[in-house]
Amino acid sequence: MSSAPAPTQAPAPANDSFPPQIKYIISNEAFERFSFYGMRSILTLYIAKHLGQGSSKASEIAHLFVFGVYFMPLFGAWLSDRVLGRYKTILYISLFYCLGHGVLALADLVQGQEQKLWLLYGGLTLISIGGGGIKPCVSAFVGDQFRADQGHLLRRAYGLFYWSINFGAFFAFLVIPRIAKDHGYGWAFGVPGILMGLATLVFWLGRNHYRQVPPAGPQGASFWEMLWHALTHPASRRPGSGFWGACEHRYSREQVAAAKAATRVAGVFALIPFFWALYDQNSTTWVLQGERMTPYVFSQGVLDLPVLGAVVRFIIGKEIGGEQMQSMNALLVMILVPIFTYLLFPVSERRGVQVTTLRRMGTGLFLTAASFAMVAVIEQRVAGGEKLSVLWQTLPYIVLTSGEVLVSNTGLEFAFREAPASMRSTMMSFWLLTVAVGNLAIAKVFGLNVKERLADGTEVLHVSGVAFFNLCAAMLAVVAVGFVFIARRYRYHEESKAPSGSPGH
Repeated sequence: MSSAPAPTQAPAPANDSFPPQIKYIISNEAFERFSFYGMRSILTLYIAKHLGQGSSKASEIAHLFVFGVYFMPLFGAWLSDRVLGRYKTILYISLFYCLGHGVLALADLVQGQEQKLWLLYGGLTLISIGGGGIKPCVSAFVGDQFRADQGHLLRRAYGLFYWSINFGAFFAFLVIPRIAKDHGYGWAFGVPGILMGLATLVFWLGRNHYRQVPPAGPQGASFWEMLWHALTHPASRRPGSGFWGACEHRYSREQVAAAKAATRVAGVFALIPFFWALYDQNSTTWVLQGERMTPYVFSQGVLDLPVLGAVVRFIIGKEIGGEQMQSMNALLVMILVPIFTYLLFPVSERRGVQVTTLRRMGTGLFLTAASFAMVAVIEQRVAGGEKLSVLWQTLPYIVLTSGEVLVSNTGLEFAFREAPASMRSTMMSFWLLTVAVGNLAIAKVFGLNVKERLADGTEVLHVSGVAFFNLCAAMLAVVAVGFVFIARRYRYHEESKAPSGSPGH
Protein backbone atom coordinates (compact mmCIF):
# COMPACT_ATOMS: atom_id res chain seq x y z
CA MET A 1 0.00 0.00 0.00
CA SER A 2 1.56 3.23 -1.09
CA SER A 3 1.52 6.21 1.23
CA ALA A 4 -0.32 9.35 0.25
CA PRO A 5 1.85 12.14 -1.08
CA ALA A 6 2.77 14.78 1.44
CA PRO A 7 0.85 18.00 0.95
CA THR A 8 2.78 20.66 -0.89
CA GLN A 9 3.75 23.53 1.36
CA ALA A 10 3.14 27.05 0.13
CA PRO A 11 6.33 29.08 -0.23
CA ALA A 12 7.17 31.22 2.76
CA PRO A 13 6.04 34.80 2.32
CA ALA A 14 8.72 37.30 1.48
CA ASN A 15 10.16 39.08 4.48
CA ASP A 16 8.96 42.70 4.49
CA SER A 17 11.09 43.81 7.45
CA PHE A 18 14.50 45.40 7.16
CA PRO A 19 17.36 43.34 8.67
CA PRO A 20 17.97 44.72 12.19
CA GLN A 21 21.66 45.40 11.53
CA ILE A 22 20.70 48.04 8.99
CA LYS A 23 20.34 50.54 11.85
CA TYR A 24 24.10 50.47 12.48
CA ILE A 25 24.92 51.19 8.83
CA ILE A 26 22.30 53.93 8.48
CA SER A 27 23.46 55.62 11.71
CA ASN A 28 27.09 55.39 10.63
CA GLU A 29 26.20 56.99 7.30
CA ALA A 30 24.36 59.89 8.95
CA PHE A 31 27.31 60.71 11.25
CA GLU A 32 29.86 60.26 8.44
CA ARG A 33 27.93 62.53 6.11
CA PHE A 34 27.68 65.17 8.85
CA SER A 35 31.47 65.11 9.13
CA PHE A 36 32.00 65.29 5.37
CA TYR A 37 29.45 67.94 4.49
CA GLY A 38 30.20 69.94 7.61
CA MET A 39 33.82 70.27 6.51
CA ARG A 40 32.82 70.86 2.89
CA SER A 41 30.24 73.52 3.79
CA ILE A 42 32.96 75.96 4.88
CA LEU A 43 35.76 74.83 2.56
CA THR A 44 35.20 77.20 -0.39
CA LEU A 45 34.96 80.43 1.62
CA TYR A 46 37.75 79.26 3.97
CA ILE A 47 40.13 78.96 1.01
CA ALA A 48 38.84 82.03 -0.84
CA LYS A 49 38.77 84.48 2.06
CA HIS A 50 40.56 83.10 5.14
CA LEU A 51 43.51 81.80 3.09
CA GLY A 52 43.22 84.61 0.52
CA GLN A 53 43.25 82.40 -2.57
CA GLY A 54 40.33 84.02 -4.44
CA SER A 55 37.03 82.55 -5.63
CA SER A 56 38.22 80.70 -8.76
CA LYS A 57 41.19 79.09 -6.98
CA ALA A 58 38.95 78.14 -4.08
CA SER A 59 36.43 76.55 -6.46
CA GLU A 60 39.23 74.73 -8.27
CA ILE A 61 40.67 73.29 -5.03
CA ALA A 62 37.22 72.33 -3.73
CA HIS A 63 36.34 70.47 -6.92
CA LEU A 64 39.77 68.77 -7.07
CA PHE A 65 39.16 67.59 -3.51
CA VAL A 66 35.82 66.12 -4.51
CA PHE A 67 37.58 64.49 -7.47
CA GLY A 68 39.97 62.81 -5.03
CA VAL A 69 37.14 61.66 -2.77
CA TYR A 70 35.28 60.06 -5.65
CA PHE A 71 38.34 58.65 -7.41
CA MET A 72 39.51 56.72 -4.36
CA PRO A 73 36.51 54.32 -4.51
CA LEU A 74 38.48 52.46 -7.18
CA PHE A 75 41.06 51.64 -4.52
CA GLY A 76 38.44 50.93 -1.86
CA ALA A 77 36.51 48.61 -4.17
CA TRP A 78 39.66 46.66 -5.07
CA LEU A 79 40.68 46.36 -1.42
CA SER A 80 37.18 45.26 -0.47
CA ASP A 81 36.48 42.79 -3.28
CA ARG A 82 39.96 41.25 -3.41
CA VAL A 83 41.58 41.48 0.02
CA LEU A 84 39.70 42.59 3.14
CA GLY A 85 36.00 42.35 2.44
CA ARG A 86 33.61 45.26 2.88
CA TYR A 87 33.41 45.31 6.69
CA LYS A 88 37.15 45.49 7.38
CA THR A 89 37.73 47.95 4.54
CA ILE A 90 35.14 50.35 5.97
CA LEU A 91 36.47 50.03 9.52
CA TYR A 92 40.18 50.40 8.79
CA ILE A 93 40.00 53.18 6.19
CA SER A 94 37.70 55.21 8.46
CA LEU A 95 40.76 55.82 10.65
CA PHE A 96 42.40 57.82 7.81
CA TYR A 97 39.18 59.80 7.63
CA CYS A 98 39.35 60.76 11.32
CA LEU A 99 43.02 61.72 11.02
CA GLY A 100 42.31 63.99 8.05
CA HIS A 101 39.78 66.01 10.03
CA GLY A 102 42.33 66.36 12.81
CA VAL A 103 44.93 67.77 10.41
CA LEU A 104 42.45 70.34 9.09
CA ALA A 105 41.64 71.42 12.64
CA LEU A 106 45.36 71.86 13.39
CA ALA A 107 45.83 74.00 10.27
CA ASP A 108 44.07 76.90 11.95
CA LEU A 109 46.57 76.87 14.83
CA VAL A 110 49.74 77.36 12.80
CA GLN A 111 51.14 80.69 11.64
CA GLY A 112 51.75 81.55 8.01
CA GLN A 113 49.58 81.05 4.95
CA GLU A 114 51.98 78.63 3.28
CA GLN A 115 51.97 76.30 6.31
CA LYS A 116 48.19 76.49 6.48
CA LEU A 117 47.95 75.58 2.79
CA TRP A 118 50.19 72.54 3.19
CA LEU A 119 48.16 71.29 6.17
CA LEU A 120 45.00 71.95 4.16
CA TYR A 121 46.29 69.81 1.30
CA GLY A 122 47.42 67.09 3.71
CA GLY A 123 44.10 66.98 5.53
CA LEU A 124 42.10 66.93 2.31
CA THR A 125 44.28 64.09 0.98
CA LEU A 126 43.64 61.96 4.08
CA ILE A 127 39.91 62.65 3.91
CA SER A 128 39.96 61.73 0.22
CA ILE A 129 41.53 58.37 1.07
CA GLY A 130 39.15 57.72 3.96
CA GLY A 131 35.93 59.12 2.54
CA GLY A 132 36.53 57.79 -0.94
CA GLY A 133 37.84 54.41 0.16
CA ILE A 134 34.71 53.50 2.10
CA LYS A 135 32.17 54.87 -0.35
CA PRO A 136 31.64 51.89 -2.66
CA CYS A 137 31.80 49.53 0.30
CA VAL A 138 29.14 51.15 2.48
CA SER A 139 26.54 51.40 -0.28
CA ALA A 140 27.19 47.80 -1.37
CA PHE A 141 27.26 46.66 2.28
CA VAL A 142 23.66 47.84 2.60
CA GLY A 143 22.61 45.47 -0.18
CA ASP A 144 24.61 42.60 1.35
CA GLN A 145 22.35 42.58 4.41
CA PHE A 146 19.28 41.54 2.39
CA ARG A 147 18.48 37.94 1.45
CA ALA A 148 17.48 36.92 -2.06
CA ASP A 149 13.78 36.97 -1.12
CA GLN A 150 14.06 40.57 0.10
CA GLY A 151 15.06 42.15 -3.20
CA HIS A 152 11.80 44.09 -3.29
CA LEU A 153 13.02 46.05 -0.25
CA LEU A 154 16.11 47.43 -1.97
CA ARG A 155 14.42 50.56 -3.36
CA ARG A 156 13.13 51.44 0.09
CA ALA A 157 16.48 50.59 1.68
CA TYR A 158 18.45 52.83 -0.65
CA GLY A 159 15.84 55.53 -0.20
CA LEU A 160 16.38 55.35 3.57
CA PHE A 161 20.15 55.22 3.05
CA TYR A 162 20.01 58.37 0.93
CA TRP A 163 17.65 60.01 3.42
CA SER A 164 20.16 59.40 6.23
CA ILE A 165 22.91 60.99 4.14
CA ASN A 166 20.91 64.16 3.86
CA PHE A 167 19.75 64.06 7.48
CA GLY A 168 23.41 64.36 8.50
CA ALA A 169 24.16 66.89 5.78
CA PHE A 170 21.21 69.12 6.71
CA PHE A 171 22.41 69.72 10.25
CA ALA A 172 26.05 69.96 9.12
CA PHE A 173 25.28 72.79 6.69
CA LEU A 174 23.44 74.69 9.44
CA VAL A 175 25.76 74.05 12.38
CA ILE A 176 29.32 74.13 11.03
CA PRO A 177 29.18 77.58 9.35
CA ARG A 178 27.78 78.92 12.62
CA ILE A 179 30.67 77.34 14.58
CA ALA A 180 33.17 78.81 12.10
CA LYS A 181 31.66 82.26 12.56
CA ASP A 182 31.41 82.14 16.35
CA HIS A 183 34.38 79.97 17.38
CA GLY A 184 36.82 79.90 14.45
CA TYR A 185 37.85 77.36 11.86
CA GLY A 186 39.76 75.16 14.32
CA TRP A 187 36.54 74.10 16.01
CA ALA A 188 34.63 74.16 12.72
CA PHE A 189 36.96 71.50 11.30
CA GLY A 190 37.34 69.70 14.65
CA VAL A 191 33.65 68.99 15.27
CA PRO A 192 33.28 67.02 12.00
CA GLY A 193 36.29 64.96 13.13
CA ILE A 194 34.52 64.11 16.38
CA LEU A 195 31.42 63.05 14.45
CA MET A 196 33.53 60.85 12.15
CA GLY A 197 34.98 59.15 15.22
CA LEU A 198 31.43 58.53 16.44
CA ALA A 199 30.49 57.14 13.01
CA THR A 200 33.35 54.64 13.19
CA LEU A 201 32.34 53.57 16.70
CA VAL A 202 28.70 53.01 15.73
CA PHE A 203 29.73 50.90 12.73
CA TRP A 204 32.04 48.80 14.93
CA LEU A 205 29.22 48.15 17.42
CA GLY A 206 27.32 46.19 14.77
CA ARG A 207 30.24 43.85 14.04
CA ASN A 208 28.51 40.71 15.36
CA HIS A 209 25.30 41.22 13.38
CA TYR A 210 26.40 41.89 9.80
CA ARG A 211 26.03 39.50 6.88
CA GLN A 212 29.50 39.60 5.32
CA VAL A 213 30.36 38.55 1.78
CA PRO A 214 33.95 37.22 1.74
CA PRO A 215 36.41 38.83 -0.68
CA ALA A 216 37.12 37.02 -3.93
CA GLY A 217 40.83 36.87 -3.06
CA PRO A 218 43.77 36.95 -5.46
CA GLN A 219 42.51 33.88 -7.27
CA GLY A 220 39.42 35.71 -8.51
CA ALA A 221 39.39 37.62 -11.77
CA SER A 222 39.03 41.37 -11.28
CA PHE A 223 37.43 43.56 -13.91
CA TRP A 224 40.69 45.48 -14.34
CA GLU A 225 42.74 42.32 -14.80
CA MET A 226 40.35 41.07 -17.46
CA LEU A 227 40.26 44.48 -19.14
CA TRP A 228 44.04 44.56 -19.31
CA HIS A 229 44.10 41.08 -20.81
CA ALA A 230 41.49 42.04 -23.42
CA LEU A 231 43.49 45.15 -24.38
CA THR A 232 46.89 43.45 -24.57
CA HIS A 233 45.87 40.17 -26.24
CA PRO A 234 43.57 41.21 -29.09
CA ALA A 235 45.04 38.54 -31.39
CA SER A 236 43.56 35.79 -29.22
CA ARG A 237 39.99 36.85 -29.91
CA ARG A 238 37.91 34.46 -31.90
CA PRO A 239 36.20 35.95 -34.99
CA GLY A 240 32.92 37.56 -34.02
CA SER A 241 33.55 37.17 -30.29
CA GLY A 242 33.69 40.90 -29.58
CA PHE A 243 35.97 42.90 -27.29
CA TRP A 244 35.96 40.37 -24.45
CA GLY A 245 36.64 37.42 -26.74
CA ALA A 246 40.32 37.42 -25.77
CA CYS A 247 39.31 36.50 -22.21
CA GLU A 248 37.21 33.47 -23.14
CA HIS A 249 40.14 31.06 -23.28
CA ARG A 250 41.56 32.21 -19.92
CA TYR A 251 38.57 32.97 -17.71
CA SER A 252 35.32 31.17 -16.95
CA ARG A 253 32.09 31.89 -18.77
CA GLU A 254 30.66 33.47 -15.62
CA GLN A 255 33.66 35.79 -15.26
CA VAL A 256 33.46 36.94 -18.87
CA ALA A 257 29.71 37.47 -18.57
CA ALA A 258 30.28 39.58 -15.43
CA ALA A 259 32.83 41.73 -17.28
CA LYS A 260 30.41 42.24 -20.17
CA ALA A 261 27.64 43.26 -17.77
CA ALA A 262 29.99 45.72 -16.05
CA THR A 263 30.86 47.24 -19.43
CA ARG A 264 27.18 47.76 -20.29
CA VAL A 265 26.58 49.56 -17.00
CA ALA A 266 29.70 51.68 -17.48
CA GLY A 267 28.37 52.71 -20.89
CA VAL A 268 25.21 54.07 -19.26
CA PHE A 269 27.33 56.00 -16.77
CA ALA A 270 29.44 57.65 -19.51
CA LEU A 271 27.38 60.87 -19.60
CA ILE A 272 26.73 61.17 -15.85
CA PRO A 273 29.96 63.15 -15.14
CA PHE A 274 28.31 66.14 -16.84
CA PHE A 275 25.56 65.99 -14.20
CA TRP A 276 28.08 66.08 -11.35
CA ALA A 277 30.07 68.89 -12.98
CA LEU A 278 26.95 71.02 -12.53
CA TYR A 279 25.39 69.58 -9.39
CA ASP A 280 28.48 69.95 -7.17
CA GLN A 281 28.61 73.66 -7.90
CA ASN A 282 25.97 74.06 -5.19
CA SER A 283 28.95 74.09 -2.81
CA THR A 284 31.06 76.50 -4.91
CA THR A 285 29.48 78.89 -7.44
CA TRP A 286 26.07 78.79 -5.73
CA VAL A 287 27.66 79.59 -2.35
CA LEU A 288 29.68 82.43 -3.88
CA GLN A 289 26.49 83.79 -5.44
CA GLY A 290 24.67 83.51 -2.12
CA GLU A 291 27.40 85.51 -0.39
CA ARG A 292 26.56 88.44 -2.70
CA MET A 293 22.88 88.25 -1.80
CA THR A 294 21.13 89.58 1.29
CA PRO A 295 21.14 87.12 4.24
CA TYR A 296 17.77 86.08 5.61
CA VAL A 297 17.43 87.46 9.14
CA PHE A 298 15.01 85.76 11.53
CA SER A 299 12.50 88.14 13.08
CA GLN A 300 12.74 88.79 16.79
CA GLY A 301 9.32 87.23 17.20
CA VAL A 302 10.64 83.89 15.93
CA LEU A 303 13.77 84.12 18.07
CA ASP A 304 11.67 84.79 21.19
CA LEU A 305 9.51 81.67 20.78
CA PRO A 306 10.00 79.31 23.77
CA VAL A 307 11.21 76.18 21.92
CA LEU A 308 11.61 77.01 18.25
CA GLY A 309 13.41 80.26 18.97
CA ALA A 310 15.91 78.53 21.25
CA VAL A 311 16.60 75.86 18.62
CA VAL A 312 17.08 78.47 15.87
CA ARG A 313 19.44 80.57 18.00
CA PHE A 314 21.49 77.52 19.08
CA ILE A 315 21.81 75.78 15.71
CA ILE A 316 21.55 78.50 13.10
CA GLY A 317 22.05 81.85 14.81
CA LYS A 318 20.14 84.95 13.77
CA GLU A 319 20.51 84.68 9.99
CA ILE A 320 20.95 82.33 7.04
CA GLY A 321 23.75 83.15 4.57
CA GLY A 322 25.16 81.60 1.42
CA GLU A 323 26.94 78.74 3.20
CA GLN A 324 23.91 77.77 5.26
CA MET A 325 21.66 77.77 2.21
CA GLN A 326 23.36 74.52 1.28
CA SER A 327 21.19 72.92 3.95
CA MET A 328 18.21 73.56 1.66
CA ASN A 329 19.41 70.76 -0.61
CA ALA A 330 19.60 68.25 2.22
CA LEU A 331 16.24 69.29 3.68
CA LEU A 332 14.55 68.95 0.30
CA VAL A 333 16.04 65.48 -0.23
CA MET A 334 14.55 64.31 3.07
CA ILE A 335 11.18 65.59 1.90
CA LEU A 336 11.34 64.50 -1.73
CA VAL A 337 12.75 60.96 -1.34
CA PRO A 338 9.67 59.70 0.56
CA ILE A 339 7.36 61.57 -1.82
CA PHE A 340 8.97 60.04 -4.90
CA THR A 341 9.42 56.58 -3.38
CA TYR A 342 6.06 56.10 -1.69
CA LEU A 343 3.76 58.38 -3.70
CA LEU A 344 4.81 59.48 -7.18
CA PHE A 345 6.47 56.24 -8.35
CA PRO A 346 3.72 53.87 -7.10
CA VAL A 347 0.94 56.11 -8.44
CA SER A 348 2.64 56.33 -11.84
CA GLU A 349 3.08 52.56 -12.04
CA ARG A 350 -0.54 51.92 -11.05
CA ARG A 351 -1.53 54.15 -13.97
CA GLY A 352 0.54 52.09 -16.38
CA VAL A 353 3.64 54.30 -16.56
CA GLN A 354 6.71 52.13 -16.05
CA VAL A 355 9.10 54.11 -13.84
CA THR A 356 12.38 52.44 -14.79
CA THR A 357 15.67 53.50 -13.28
CA LEU A 358 16.95 54.96 -16.54
CA ARG A 359 13.78 56.97 -17.13
CA ARG A 360 14.17 58.48 -13.68
CA MET A 361 17.80 59.37 -14.36
CA GLY A 362 17.02 60.97 -17.73
CA THR A 363 14.31 63.13 -16.18
CA GLY A 364 16.73 64.18 -13.45
CA LEU A 365 19.25 65.40 -16.02
CA PHE A 366 16.70 67.70 -17.64
CA LEU A 367 15.66 69.09 -14.24
CA THR A 368 19.27 69.84 -13.29
CA ALA A 369 19.74 71.79 -16.53
CA ALA A 370 16.61 73.79 -15.72
CA SER A 371 17.94 74.65 -12.24
CA PHE A 372 21.01 76.31 -13.75
CA ALA A 373 18.84 78.33 -16.10
CA MET A 374 17.02 79.58 -12.98
CA VAL A 375 20.32 80.43 -11.25
CA ALA A 376 21.31 82.41 -14.35
CA VAL A 377 18.17 84.53 -13.97
CA ILE A 378 19.01 85.19 -10.31
CA GLU A 379 22.59 86.06 -11.27
CA GLN A 380 21.35 88.56 -13.84
CA ARG A 381 19.29 90.34 -11.20
CA VAL A 382 22.08 90.30 -8.60
CA ALA A 383 24.62 91.59 -11.11
CA GLY A 384 22.18 94.38 -12.05
CA GLY A 385 22.33 95.65 -8.46
CA GLU A 386 19.15 94.24 -6.94
CA LYS A 387 19.33 93.36 -3.23
CA LEU A 388 17.79 89.90 -3.52
CA SER A 389 17.31 87.75 -0.44
CA VAL A 390 19.39 84.56 -0.39
CA LEU A 391 16.08 82.68 -0.03
CA TRP A 392 15.53 83.24 -3.77
CA GLN A 393 17.92 80.36 -4.24
CA THR A 394 15.23 78.10 -2.79
CA LEU A 395 13.51 77.87 -6.19
CA PRO A 396 16.49 76.49 -8.13
CA TYR A 397 17.37 74.32 -5.12
CA ILE A 398 13.95 72.61 -5.38
CA VAL A 399 14.54 71.82 -9.06
CA LEU A 400 18.19 70.81 -8.54
CA THR A 401 17.31 68.52 -5.64
CA SER A 402 14.52 66.85 -7.62
CA GLY A 403 17.10 66.15 -10.31
CA GLU A 404 19.55 64.84 -7.71
CA VAL A 405 17.03 62.41 -6.24
CA LEU A 406 16.19 61.09 -9.68
CA VAL A 407 19.82 60.74 -10.77
CA SER A 408 21.95 60.06 -7.69
CA ASN A 409 19.66 57.94 -5.56
CA THR A 410 18.54 55.98 -8.62
CA GLY A 411 22.12 55.53 -9.80
CA LEU A 412 23.02 53.69 -6.59
CA GLU A 413 20.06 51.36 -7.06
CA PHE A 414 20.86 50.82 -10.74
CA ALA A 415 24.54 50.05 -10.03
CA PHE A 416 23.69 47.45 -7.38
CA ARG A 417 20.86 45.77 -9.30
CA GLU A 418 22.72 45.55 -12.61
CA ALA A 419 26.13 44.58 -11.21
CA PRO A 420 27.22 40.94 -11.09
CA ALA A 421 27.47 39.74 -7.48
CA SER A 422 31.26 39.43 -7.76
CA MET A 423 31.68 43.03 -8.91
CA ARG A 424 29.22 45.03 -6.85
CA SER A 425 31.83 47.14 -5.08
CA THR A 426 33.53 47.68 -8.43
CA MET A 427 30.29 48.85 -10.00
CA MET A 428 29.66 51.18 -7.07
CA SER A 429 33.13 52.59 -7.69
CA PHE A 430 32.21 53.10 -11.36
CA TRP A 431 29.22 55.16 -10.27
CA LEU A 432 31.32 57.18 -7.86
CA LEU A 433 33.99 57.62 -10.54
CA THR A 434 31.44 59.64 -12.52
CA VAL A 435 31.46 62.16 -9.66
CA ALA A 436 35.26 62.28 -9.75
CA VAL A 437 35.43 62.86 -13.50
CA GLY A 438 32.74 65.56 -13.35
CA ASN A 439 34.53 67.45 -10.59
CA LEU A 440 37.92 67.12 -12.27
CA ALA A 441 36.46 68.58 -15.45
CA ILE A 442 34.83 71.56 -13.75
CA ALA A 443 37.97 72.16 -11.63
CA LYS A 444 39.98 72.44 -14.83
CA VAL A 445 37.36 74.82 -16.21
CA PHE A 446 37.85 77.08 -13.19
CA GLY A 447 41.63 76.78 -13.49
CA LEU A 448 41.61 77.77 -17.16
CA ASN A 449 38.86 80.37 -16.80
CA VAL A 450 41.02 82.95 -15.00
CA LYS A 451 42.12 85.56 -17.51
CA GLU A 452 44.20 87.55 -15.04
CA ARG A 453 44.45 88.20 -11.32
CA LEU A 454 44.63 91.82 -10.23
CA ALA A 455 46.88 93.15 -7.48
CA ASP A 456 44.06 93.16 -4.91
CA GLY A 457 43.31 89.48 -5.57
CA THR A 458 40.30 90.11 -7.81
CA GLU A 459 40.09 87.63 -10.69
CA VAL A 460 39.10 88.52 -14.24
CA LEU A 461 37.38 85.54 -15.85
CA HIS A 462 36.89 84.57 -19.48
CA VAL A 463 33.30 83.38 -18.90
CA SER A 464 31.44 84.26 -15.72
CA GLY A 465 28.12 85.18 -14.20
CA VAL A 466 25.02 84.81 -16.32
CA ALA A 467 26.91 83.53 -19.37
CA PHE A 468 28.60 80.79 -17.33
CA PHE A 469 25.35 79.51 -15.76
CA ASN A 470 23.55 79.58 -19.11
CA LEU A 471 26.41 77.67 -20.72
CA CYS A 472 26.15 75.00 -18.02
CA ALA A 473 22.38 74.69 -18.51
CA ALA A 474 22.66 74.36 -22.29
CA MET A 475 25.44 71.76 -22.04
CA LEU A 476 23.50 69.51 -19.69
CA ALA A 477 20.33 69.78 -21.76
CA VAL A 478 22.25 68.41 -24.75
CA VAL A 479 23.73 65.66 -22.55
CA ALA A 480 20.25 64.72 -21.31
CA VAL A 481 19.07 64.18 -24.88
CA GLY A 482 22.07 61.93 -25.50
CA PHE A 483 21.33 59.97 -22.33
CA VAL A 484 17.80 59.26 -23.54
CA PHE A 485 19.18 57.61 -26.69
CA ILE A 486 21.62 55.49 -24.63
CA ALA A 487 18.91 54.47 -22.17
CA ARG A 488 16.54 53.32 -24.90
CA ARG A 489 19.16 50.85 -26.16
CA TYR A 490 20.03 49.40 -22.76
CA ARG A 491 18.75 45.94 -21.82
CA TYR A 492 18.21 45.47 -18.10
CA HIS A 493 19.76 42.46 -16.40
CA GLU A 494 16.34 40.95 -15.70
CA GLU A 495 15.56 41.12 -19.42
CA SER A 496 18.65 39.21 -20.49
CA LYS A 497 16.67 35.99 -20.24
CA ALA A 498 13.67 37.36 -22.11
CA PRO A 499 12.88 36.15 -25.63
CA SER A 500 14.58 37.96 -28.47
CA GLY A 501 12.75 41.07 -29.53
CA SER A 502 11.56 42.04 -26.06
CA PRO A 503 11.74 45.78 -25.47
CA GLY A 504 14.92 46.92 -23.76
CA HIS A 505 13.46 49.94 -21.99
